[in-house]
Amino acid sequence: MGFPGDILSRPGLRPDRHARPDEPKHEPAFHWIPIRSLAERHRPRILTHLLALGDADRYLRFGHPATDSQIGRYVDGIDFARDEVFGIFNRRLELIAMAHLAHAGEAHSAEFGVSVLPKARGRGYGARLFDHAVLHARNRGVDTMIIHALSENTAMLRIARKAGATIDRAGTDSQAVLKLPPHDMASHVSEIVEDGAAEIDYRIKAQARRIDGLLDAIADVKAGVRGQSGHTAMD
Repeated sequence: MGFPGDILSRPGLRPDRHARPDEPKHEPAFHWIPIRSLAERHRPRILTHLLALGDADRYLRFGHPATDSQIGRYVDGIDFARDEVFGIFNRRLELIAMAHLAHAGEAHSAEFGVSVLPKARGRGYGARLFDHAVLHARNRGVDTMIIHALSENTAMLRIARKAGATIDRAGTDSQAVLKLPPHDMASHVSEIVEDGAAEIDYRIKAQARRIDGLLDAIADVKAGVRGQSGHTAMD
């Protein structure tokens, strides 16, 4: 199923503050977005991410206004040994965008679904997760990517169409089918580099979080000591 309303802008796109209003804006170079592969231990974070979606976003993501319990069953049913799940974390290690590449019953095909939190939209995360999923799918022998989406989910369908997918509309539902090229040395190297860099990025963020927590704890201790000193002086 498609993802909820991620605005299609290139990652890293910023307005040129030196350009006049009537001058054309120039797009900067591509800005890398770290995408990390998720595992069994990330199940609670995936649940938290999906439960943060509002009713409209759940409707677009799952094709119906999924309840908390339905989302819980969906997360419990993710088979990490068979499927692949990818995530984008912010500096607080909050999962702000994720994609599920589910290998379908048919051989060499996989279904793609993605969600982006409202506060993280407009940064091209949905498109980047799609590209990342295509890379992983190719390297695992998948030759067909399938996206089931509501016809009103124009953002997801636009991403699929831009990638060259064939879209079949049937009333309120649409299905996009994208044929993938075979894997090659370049695709495998790209996956290794992207995954390795994303893992390093995550570890740096985790270390920064630990340092911040330590500094906060030290500050609390100092504040407590100052408070006790002041209280003793007054006594």
